[in-house]
Amino acid sequence: MARKCVLMVEGRDDENVVKNICAQHKLGEIETIHPYEGKDALLEAIDVRLKESDVSALGIIVDADADVHARWQSISNRLTNAGYVHVPPNPLAEGTIVTPPTGSLLPKVGIWLMPDNQTSGILEDFIRLLIPEDGLLDHARESLDGIPVGQIRFPDTLKPKALVHTWLAWQEQPGRPFGVSIAAGYLDHNAPAATTFAGWLQRTFFL
Repeated sequence: MARKCVLMVEGRDDENVVKNICAQHKLGEIETIHPYEGKDALLEAIDVRLKESDVSALGIIVDADADVHARWQSISNRLTNAGYVHVPPNPLAEGTIVTPPTGSLLPKVGIWLMPDNQTSGILEDFIRLLIPEDGLLDHARESLDGIPVGQIRFPDTLKPKALVHTWLAWQEQPGRPFGVSIAAGYLDHNAPAATTFAGWLQRTFFL
């Protein structure tokens, strides 16, 4: 029985970013991508995915949110409990790859904590790293900072999301999704963050 590659992501935005990064870097296509519409559902499904005997490589992309170390611990504990013995104590900056024990049917596992495996944040913090230095990002940041306190309608934790979408609203075709913006060249797929991410995808699924 042929074994397959599976990627777990929080939602459609993550899925489309991955697909377009793969396309721009000519990596190939990941056979199965599961968007879970939230991190809680994704984390709960890891144990099940690890036990699927037809999976050769399992990728996990999830936001670090407020505490990258707590997020890493929640994933590494699941891997250790499943039988992995070479789980690093901290996520690697270039993305983590955990190999299964010798003779085991467990899959190779790749983990990427958005935005960069080292700092707290979300997908939009990663997208911000793909924005070219054109001056517009500073204007977008100033616009958000200039909103009167009583009129701010989003929590501070979602400010990165507001910033990125404000910048995208000022492009030639305003408000395009992240994946389309990568394909259109609004977001730089050769930015260092994107290149590092593409390298992790390659090592997880295409080597």
